[in-house]
This record gives sequence, C-alpha cells and structure tokens, in this order.
Amino acid sequence: MRHFMTAAIIAGAMATEALAQPAPRRDEFYWIGQTNKASVVINSEEGLLDPALAPRIARGLQTVIDAGGRPGGRRPNLVITFEPLLIEAAGVEATLIHAGRSSQDMLTTVRAAMLREELLRVAGALHRATQTMIDNAERHRDTIVPNYTNGVAAQPNSYGHYLLGHVAGLERDMQRLRQAYARLDLSPMGTTVLNGTSWPLNRDRMGAYLGFPATIENAYDAAQILAAEIPVELGAVSTSIAIHVGAYIADVMTQYAQPRPWLLLAEGDGNTYVSSAMPQKRNPGLLNDVRRQASMVVTLATGRTIAAHNIPPGMNDPKSVADNVALTAGTTRLLEQWDRVMRALVLSRERALEELDLDWTASQEIADVLMREHRLPFRVGHHVASVIVDVAKSRDYRPSDFPYAEAQRIYGEVLHEMGLPEGELPMTEQAFRAALDPAAIIRARATPGGPQPAEMTRMLAGARARLAEHQAWATGQRARIDAAIARLDADFAQVLARAN
Repeated sequence: MRHFMTAAIIAGAMATEALAQPAPRRDEFYWIGQTNKASVVINSEEGLLDPALAPRIARGLQTVIDAGGRPGGRRPNLVITFEPLLIEAAGVEATLIHAGRSSQDMLTTVRAAMLREELLRVAGALHRATQTMIDNAERHRDTIVPNYTNGVAAQPNSYGHYLLGHVAGLERDMQRLRQAYARLDLSPMGTTVLNGTSWPLNRDRMGAYLGFPATIENAYDAAQILAAEIPVELGAVSTSIAIHVGAYIADVMTQYAQPRPWLLLAEGDGNTYVSSAMPQKRNPGLLNDVRRQASMVVTLATGRTIAAHNIPPGMNDPKSVADNVALTAGTTRLLEQWDRVMRALVLSRERALEELDLDWTASQEIADVLMREHRLPFRVGHHVASVIVDVAKSRDYRPSDFPYAEAQRIYGEVLHEMGLPEGELPMTEQAFRAALDPAAIIRARATPGGPQPAEMTRMLAGARARLAEHQAWATGQRARIDAAIARLDADFAQVLARAN
C-alpha cells in the first residue's frame, strides 16, 4: 500500500506540473485560419481544389495569419470578415476552398474548439484544487474537529474525513466535466448549414486535423441543436462546482462569528484585512471574494440557460464565444481562488478539541454503546443521553467533568419513566468517559467510508489514484489536440513550400 501511495503521489506531481502550464488561448481568428489550412491541404489532395492553385492560396492564407500575429494586426473573428483579407492576399480564387462550407459549420467548429480548450483549463484548475484538498486531508487525517448539521454542532469527526467528503463532490464535478467534454469534442465541419453539401468532403480527415476524435453524426444536429445545448451543459458543470465551493466557504465563514475560532485564514497576504473603524476586526476578504465569485459563476451559468430557452433551432443567442468563455474563465478563477483559501487555512487542533468539550457532540455514542454492548433499545439509550445533555447544560457541565454518579441516577430515572425493569447503568465510569472521548469515537468507527485510520488510508489512496487518472485524461486531451495541430501545420507547410 505504501508503494502504491508513493507512486500515485509522484504521478500526481508530474501531471500537476504539466497541467500547471496553461496552453495559449487560441481565438476565433486562429481557428478560422486552421480550418482554412485544413481545407487547402485536404481539398487539393482529394480533387476538390486544383493542386496548382493550392500553393498560391496557401501563401495568401499564411500572409493573413502572419499579419494577424503582429502587434495591432487585424484578427477578424467571423468567416465573412476573414475572407476579404484572404481575397486581398491571394485573389478571388482563394474562395475555391469554400467548397461545401458555410459560416454555420465553420463557426460552430471554431466555438467547439475554443470551448474544448476552455474546459481543459477548468479541468486543470479543478485538479489543482482537488490536489490541495487531498493533501490537507492527509495532513489532518487525525485532527479531531466538530462537524455541523443544520448549522448546529452535531458529531466529532476527523477533519481529513470531512475534506474527503468534499473531494468526493469534486470527483463528480470532474466526471460531469469529462462527460460534457466528450459531447463537445466532435467536429461539425462539413455539415454546412444544416443538411450537408453536394461536395464529397472528407469530414473525418477535417475533424482529425483540428484535433477532434470523431464527427457529429447528424448534420442538422451539429449547428442547430447541439451547438445551443452545449453552453447549457457547461453552465450545469460550472454550477455544480460553484455549489461545492460555496458550501465549503460558508462552513469556514461561520468560524468568523466566534470569538475564539478553531479554523481561520492566515492573516495578511490579501487573505484578511483590518476593519477601517474597529481595530480588533480581521475581515476574511478572501472568503468574501470567493463567495462572490461563486455567485457570479452561478449567475453566468443561469444566463446560458436563459439565452438558449424558447428560441428556434440554430439561433445564435446562446453561442456567444465571449459569454461562454466568461463562464469557463470565471469557473477557472473560482477554483484558483478556492485553492488559495485551502492553502491559507490555519487550524488549531487544541481549540477544536476545546470546542468539542464545550458541547455534547459525542452524546450519541452513549446511546450506541448502551445498545451495541448492553442490548438496550436505542430509543432508551438515546433518551438517557438526551437527559444527560439537558442536565449538563442546565448546570454548565462539560463532557469531561460530568459526574458519573449523576449519569447513574439519570439512567435509573429513565428506566422508571419508560416502564422498564430497574437496573444500574451497565457502563463503568471508564467506559462512560471513553464514550465521550472524540478521538476514541473516531478510532472505533466500523462503517466502511468512516474516519477510522484504516478507512482513511484506503480512501486517501483511492482519491489520489482517481485524481491521477483524471490528470492523465486531461493531459492526454491536450496532447492529442496539440499533435493534430502539429500534423496540420506540417502538411500545410509542404503545400506552402511549393509557392516559393
């Protein structure tokens, strides 16, 4: 197991380094250029374009691309504004590469290519945030803290176990992202407007040159249905991520309402700031920023649904590159901010244990022990524990100093009240104290998926292995796209060389 964990950690670190280097953001101009390159290469080789004209068109196309790469150069983002530059550089014969094409399928392809890379950016940020959370879970696997339900202290737990619960949510986010990516990563090129063309275009080869593993099957679906549906799905992925971030941030934020929190952000570095009026206040600015960003992501995501709702097929309302990239870029930023929060957390183990001793979060264990070891009906044991808590709170007893004799008295009264035979509390004082020890409770958990040491070891190893697999997937997608572009550029360069 130790070897497995070490290998997973090393593999994770290598993939993390690869994903930490974001690919350059390729805009509409870039992808229109690549699509034109592919048309020159494929059509000239397959008889749809006179091979004698291909070098001159290639030279004109390269002239437009080079000019767009210079400072202040024109980089049109529409087919109809790109084409005049191409005609100017290569003559009207350059429009022969437009055989069987339309701005519909070209721009749908451009948008899919751009959103595909944006999703990989989100995947990279999601990976880094998940990695940090798993590392924190490993660090705090034995740190005992209160957990809360309905906003009230409920039970003691390992903070590492709590974090692995959040990791599970992030793993589902990655699964949703990958499923959305698979539906997005299909080439629309060659579908023309909505039902194809009389030109025998090689759609498979075109898709492969642009880094798509397959083509969209139905030509009507390509630009009319799927193109409007995808932004809504991306919104759903981003919303799920934002909900997970928001829940975590809200949990940390409650600590700032306490005079002696057990979990805080390290002061300074933009994490916190001093109130302008109250010198004692350290406001959690970073938490506020992340919460606000999560709300913005949900707002943008909801906008994708509204834009796609109640319109005829094919309308451009939800397809805006700027709007869709705003969503994905906002989600990436959210994950990066959340990662910063997790790296800035300062947890006081001693204060967390003190918090547990201030409340009776371990009281359920009394009922569990009475049933598990002494066969007392759970509801009877639950009532015994409930009365103990009532008495403790009325007399300001903590779990660590509650009188054992008082527990014995309460046990007898509950039996009488519930019409059961008289008897003495079957738990020894040592067993009674152990039942109220948060650390002992965690160690004694037997349920698969619990915080006990053996389960924590198993779940941490599993989380690292799954994260490494997700990393390998994202790295593989990026490598496949880059390799396809390299092949296209190399083949186009051969056509271009014949123009010299």
